[in-house]
Amino acid sequence: MNSAQVPNPAQPGDHRQEGTTVADDRFPRALSDTDTHPVPAGAESPVDGPTQRVPRALIDDLDGTTGTPPERVADDSVGDVAVSVWTTAQTSPAAQRKGRYTPGSTAHPAKMLPAVAAHTIAHYTEPGDLVLDPMCGIGTTLVEALHAGRRAVGIEYEPHWVDVARANLALAHDAGVEHEGRVFHGDARQIASLLPPEYVGQAALVVTSPPYGPSTHGQVSVAPGAGVQKYHHLYGNTLDRGNLANIGHHRLLAGFTRILAGLTTYLRPGGHIAITIRPWREHAELIDLPSQILACGLHAGLIPVERCVALLARAAEHDLVARGSFFQRDFIRKQREAGLPLHLISHEDVLIFRTALTRSSSEKPKQVQTEPEHAPGSLSGLDARVRKGSEGAAA
Repeated sequence: MNSAQVPNPAQPGDHRQEGTTVADDRFPRALSDTDTHPVPAGAESPVDGPTQRVPRALIDDLDGTTGTPPERVADDSVGDVAVSVWTTAQTSPAAQRKGRYTPGSTAHPAKMLPAVAAHTIAHYTEPGDLVLDPMCGIGTTLVEALHAGRRAVGIEYEPHWVDVARANLALAHDAGVEHEGRVFHGDARQIASLLPPEYVGQAALVVTSPPYGPSTHGQVSVAPGAGVQKYHHLYGNTLDRGNLANIGHHRLLAGFTRILAGLTTYLRPGGHIAITIRPWREHAELIDLPSQILACGLHAGLIPVERCVALLARAAEHDLVARGSFFQRDFIRKQREAGLPLHLISHEDVLIFRTALTRSSSEKPKQVQTEPEHAPGSLSGLDARVRKGSEGAAA
């Protein structure tokens, strides 16, 4: 069976002479998945469209084989294209925190990986910008922002972690960092009463992560005769109903939606919100928390722009080297022995939202309703809307 040779436009040859008319294929319009009708003979192709002359300068600008970097692109960025999978666990969490965080920081039950915060800050801000974390814990977002030449402000609910976060900021200043970093104590759902007016409309980026309820990391110890014991795995007093980690999954989503809506007042137009979150399991059932948080952001009036993956495993030459905790590995092992072929979760989803690019001078901060006072298991109010939004995102 013979077929006509198709010229390769990437290779030099006489199939396309300079100055000849060609289709402008810089922005091809892809055919819909539902387009099943063939294009009638003689009709204009929906992909090719009308032809036009392409200037030589434009061809050189698009052709990477000329050896000349395209205009408006710095020499050191050629070939360094940002991708949606972030290699943020090439070194261990302990190595990432060494020298930048106080020893007391290790006791926090759910610390953000410093490389995740650093990568987000590097890609969504410029030096001197303000970075905000409304649930800052030990201050990981704030510390990484200061070391990257940004200003930082955070809110933390638990007094102990407020002190630890401030100690970590002091450690950064002792290392020679000059930018301002502040931590305010309080409930981020009341953000308007916590942050001074000077921060309104100033933040370029929010980096945060909601608590996962009882699904936290913690630490382990082994004592003779006592087996393996877990510690530092709870958020403060479990009876404190003001702590989002203690109020049940559905009310957690409602409270986090309220926080997201309140953040818009402090973000500048076009500012970004990056939320690191991972799916977790409850009695072997997967809880798709990332999709639920996506629904929360939409309900808060934010615009979703990216969904990236931050690796929690080291990317080796041929595979991934997992860094899961003892309890995560033990759980997966037991489930596989029981016949459930589960996999160790080795990534976090990073949801990126932004605010509107313009803001009317007459626009007022949104009045956000408080969490509905219904039972955590009910489907009324926001719970139903979040669940509906999650189902729609998965459809």
